[in-house]
Amino acid sequence: MLQNHNLNSLTTVRLTPPAGPVRATIPLASSKSESNRALIINALTDFRSEVQNLASARDTQTMIRLLNSSDGTADVLDAGTTMRFLTAYFAATGQQKILTGTPRMCERPIGLLVESLRSLGADISYLNNDGYPPLRINGFTPSGANRIAIRGDVSSQYISALLMIAPTLPTGLTIELMGAVGSRPYIEMTIEQMRHFGAEVETDWDTQTLTVAPKPYTPTTFAVESDWSGASYWYSVVALAEEGSELELLGLKARSLQGDSAIAEIMRPLGVESTFTERGVILTKIPAQDSLTWDYTGCPDLAQTVAVCAAMKGIPHTLTGIESLKIKETDRVLALQTELKKVGAELVEIETKSRYEVRSTLQPATSTPIATYDDHRMAMAFAPVAMRWEVVIEEPGVVAKSYPSFWEDFRLVAEVE
Repeated sequence: MLQNHNLNSLTTVRLTPPAGPVRATIPLASSKSESNRALIINALTDFRSEVQNLASARDTQTMIRLLNSSDGTADVLDAGTTMRFLTAYFAATGQQKILTGTPRMCERPIGLLVESLRSLGADISYLNNDGYPPLRINGFTPSGANRIAIRGDVSSQYISALLMIAPTLPTGLTIELMGAVGSRPYIEMTIEQMRHFGAEVETDWDTQTLTVAPKPYTPTTFAVESDWSGASYWYSVVALAEEGSELELLGLKARSLQGDSAIAEIMRPLGVESTFTERGVILTKIPAQDSLTWDYTGCPDLAQTVAVCAAMKGIPHTLTGIESLKIKETDRVLALQTELKKVGAELVEIETKSRYEVRSTLQPATSTPIATYDDHRMAMAFAPVAMRWEVVIEEPGVVAKSYPSFWEDFRLVAEVE
C-alpha cells in the first residue's frame, strides 16, 4: 500500500467509488485555525504555555518553524494566516524581519493590516509593490494610539492578528470594525482563545467595537480541537454515499470555537444528521430537502465543499457571502465555475459579486481530471465525487497545507490510487 506521503507526491490520484455503503471511523486532523492562534499567543507568553494536539498541517508546521527561527528572512510559503499573524507578531515584539512567501502569496493584499500596525508604531516597508508582500519589519516604537478603525469585510485574519497583539500594547487597543463584518466566527474564536490565556476583551457587536485591556497573557495549557473544516469533506462523503452509510468523526465538540462547525447545520438539508458523543460526532443519512440557501459570510471555507455536494445531489444551492473566496489560495469562485462543469454543473452569478447559484444536470460533462489550482480545499471538496463515479484529482499533494493525512483517511471509504 502506498503511504500517505507518497500519495501526496503523485501528480494525480484516481478515486473509485465504494461497492456499497461506507462505514468508518475517521481520526481527523487537528484544527489549523486554533493551532496557529495558540502558537502566536504562546509566543507572546515567552513560550511558557503548553499547546497540546497541534495540527500537522503544513501551515502550522511553518508557523512553528518561523517562530523558533532566528533567521532574518521568514518565508511563509503559501500560508496566508501565518503571513498575517507573523506580520503583527514580529512588529509588536520589535523584531527585524523580512517576510515573504510564494508568488501567489505576494499577490495577496496585506495593506490594511500594515497601515493599522504603522498607526500603532510599527516600522514596516514594502520591498516590491505597495500593499503586498514581501515586507521589511524594522521594529516597533509605540505611537501612543490605542484605537484603530479597519474594514470588517476584507479579511478576519487582519483583525485577529491585531487582537492577539493588543494585550501587549502599553495602553491596550480598541478596534472599530467598519461596514459589514465577514468571517465573524473566526474573530470570536480568536477572542475566546485570548480569554483562555487571561486576556480581557470586551465586545460590542452592536457598535462593532472590540476593546482589549493592556494586560499580558497568563501562561497556561490549551488543547486544540479537531478541525471542523476538515470534517466538512466527510459530511459530503455521507451525503453522497449509499443509504446505510455512517461515519464517526473523532475529536469534535458540539460547542466549538470554530465557525466551520456550521457544517453540521448546513448539511442537514443535504441529508446528513449529526449525533454528538463523548468521542466526537456520528454522521448518518437522512432525507434531503429539495433546495438549499446559505450565507457563507461567517464560514467561507465551507462554500466549495457544499457547492460540489449540492451539484452532485442535483439540489439547487444559492450562495451568498463568498466574496472573500476571490483572494484565497486561488480565485476560488472562478476555480469552482471551471471545475464544476466537469461534473455536469455550473456556478452562476445571479447578482453581481454577491449572489450565486449551483445548477446541475447530474451527468458528468467530461472525464478531464479535476484541477486543484494549488488550493488544498479544491482537492478535498471534489474528492467526495468518488461516492458517485470515478474521479481523478490533479496535484493531490496540495492537501498537506491543512490535512496531510487526507488521502490515507480517504482510503477508508474509497479506492485511492
